[in-house]
Formats: sequence, C-alpha cells, structure tokens
Amino acid sequence: MEVWEGNRLKRLGDLFEIVKDEDSGDDESPTIILSGNLAKVRRIGAEMSRGRIVVEGDVGMHLGEGMKGGTIRVIGDAGPWVGCMMRGGLIEIEGSAGDYVGASYRGSREGMKGGTIIIHGDAGSEVGCFMKGGLIKIRGDAGQFVGVHMAGGTILVEGDCGGRAGAEMTDGKIILCGYVPSILPTFTIDDVKSSAKVNGEKIKGPFYRFIGDIAEDGKGRLFVSKPRNPHLNFYEKYL
Repeated sequence: MEVWEGNRLKRLGDLFEIVKDEDSGDDESPTIILSGNLAKVRRIGAEMSRGRIVVEGDVGMHLGEGMKGGTIRVIGDAGPWVGCMMRGGLIEIEGSAGDYVGASYRGSREGMKGGTIIIHGDAGSEVGCFMKGGLIKIRGDAGQFVGVHMAGGTILVEGDCGGRAGAEMTDGKIILCGYVPSILPTFTIDDVKSSAKVNGEKIKGPFYRFIGDIAEDGKGRLFVSKPRNPHLNFYEKYL
C-alpha cells in the first residue's frame, strides 16, 4: 500500500510498523487498527467502502473523506473535515472534532449525502455545510453556522450552539438541545413541539420549531430547546 509523505509517494511500511493479526477479518471486511498519535496524518479512510478502521489516538484532517461504507472509530480527537462529502457508513469520534464536520470543500456544493457521524465531544464551526443527507450527532457543543447551506439530512446538537444556525438552509432538520444566542431574522416561528424525531428516536422537548431560511425560499426545520432558551419566549406571541 502506498501513501503520501508530503509530496513524495512511499510504501506504508516505510513509515509505520505493520503487524497482521489473523483475527482481523477477511478480505471482504477487514479490520485495520491504527495506534499512536496520528494528528498529522490526513485522509484516513478516504473513499472507504467496507470494513472497519479503529484509531487509538488522535487523527488529522479529512478523516473518512468521500466514505461510502464501513465503520471508522476514533478513540481520541479528530481534525477538520471529518466525513466531508461522505456518502455512507459510520464515523464515530470518542473525543472532539474540528470545523466542517460532514461539510463540502471550499468552492463545492457537495456536502455529506448519506451515512452517520457521531461526535461524543465538541465540534467546530460549519457542521453540515451544504449537507444533503445522512445524520450528524454532536453530543457536546458546536460552533457557529451549524447547517449553513443545508439542503437535507439531520443534525442533532445536544450541547450549546454558536449563532447563525441554519443560515441559507433550504431543507433538512436541525435540532439544538442547548443554549442558542439568537435565531436569524430570516426564520419564522411555526410551532412549539413536545419532542423532535431523529431516525425514529424521540428527543424530549419542548422545542420551538422555526422554518427557514426564508431568504432562500427554504423549508428547513430548526428545533430549539425552549427550557434552555427563555430569552426566545417573545416568539410565542407570533403563534
């Protein structure tokens, strides 16, 4: 197997110690275990279609880029662009992740289209940028612009969230269970819901449900926790 070190193509065995375990799965569904600090190693699991990767340590940028199937588990933190342009499979990060989880590259409108990303810690800004399908779960906090340009799929943030959630979204669902500083003026309140659904699972509310981004003729649904955001109760007079 060949990998890039800077601008030089090298054999994987020249850079890492490789040990084959007879119990690591068959050729159709192999398991690869990577141990150590891989924070400067990029594109682990890129274009992956089957099998399983376990990383025992931190990983660098572009984890699971363009992933189509299989499972990646990171026992540590991950850099930016986790699951960018992802099509299928599962990525699970036990720690935190950087910016652009499930997003598109700069200059592209092709974000995540399928699969599931679970971040047990925090995530940076622009989670799900140009997302069109799939599911992203953030167990901790998220930065600004969650779901910016979103056109489909579901994002769940169980912690607090930065501002401008759902900016320029046209479809899809964002559920924010924690504190949100404000709602963009291009979203209109639609209802107060007792719960929100994520792939059949009920997330206990109540939630304010907003529709937007109206500036984009959007029909995206933004669910915001009512108990965690008493400063938003003025919206109730518009119901």
